[in-house]
Amino acid sequence: MTEQSDNKQRVALFATCLVDLMRPNVGFASAHLIEAAGYAVEVPDGQTCCGQPSYNGGDRMAATRAAKQTIQLLQGYDYVVIPSGSCAAMISQHYPDLFETNTPDYEQAVALSARTYELTVFLSEVADMQNIVASAPGGIAYHDSCSGLRELDIHDQPRELLSQINGLSLEEMEQPGTCCGFGGTFCIKYPEISNRLVERKVTDVTQTGASYLVAGDVGCLMNMEGKLHRAGSNIRAVHIAEVLAGMVED
Repeated sequence: MTEQSDNKQRVALFATCLVDLMRPNVGFASAHLIEAAGYAVEVPDGQTCCGQPSYNGGDRMAATRAAKQTIQLLQGYDYVVIPSGSCAAMISQHYPDLFETNTPDYEQAVALSARTYELTVFLSEVADMQNIVASAPGGIAYHDSCSGLRELDIHDQPRELLSQINGLSLEEMEQPGTCCGFGGTFCIKYPEISNRLVERKVTDVTQTGASYLVAGDVGCLMNMEGKLHRAGSNIRAVHIAEVLAGMVED
């Protein structure tokens, strides 16, 4: 840590697997936003999968191993911020369920849960971020991911943050909270159902007339982006962190 960051609260950016491997720009944008809000950002070495795929697949033992590693990795930080509703929900909602109550592991999981936030919730409710400086990328349609919306009650926070950007036009879908069909391993287990869901979602997005599709989960974005591309659409799929940080390339 530098002297400049000594008096700032420390935030661990848990980047997520998909951000790290597929969309690293989302991680850079997230770090930029957290620093702009006045916090010292660190990306702890050694972070891996949060264990969500194992948990959803019924492999409780593997999920517990991942949780223990992550809990130890993230100790000592004032906050943990995650640019993903699904990973944030796994750590904040499900980690405590992996351990027996009144055990050290359980207490540590509960403590981590209390200081873990999805990015837009942190910026809106903890940092109270105002006067966001970013250029408007044009009309956007915002997709509410299932985990963020249903597990973490994320709906108004991203829209309030986006509303601060001058000139940005939010073109709401008829069903912004309908599943895009990704669902982690769901799209692999049930490809036909997944395809029908993403077809409906792409139709909904296209009918808004928006130039950009924005969401808070890279998995959802990749699924919808792929379908848009195969349909010959020019609509671009970008993470909300990239929009708020002004890091959407023309």
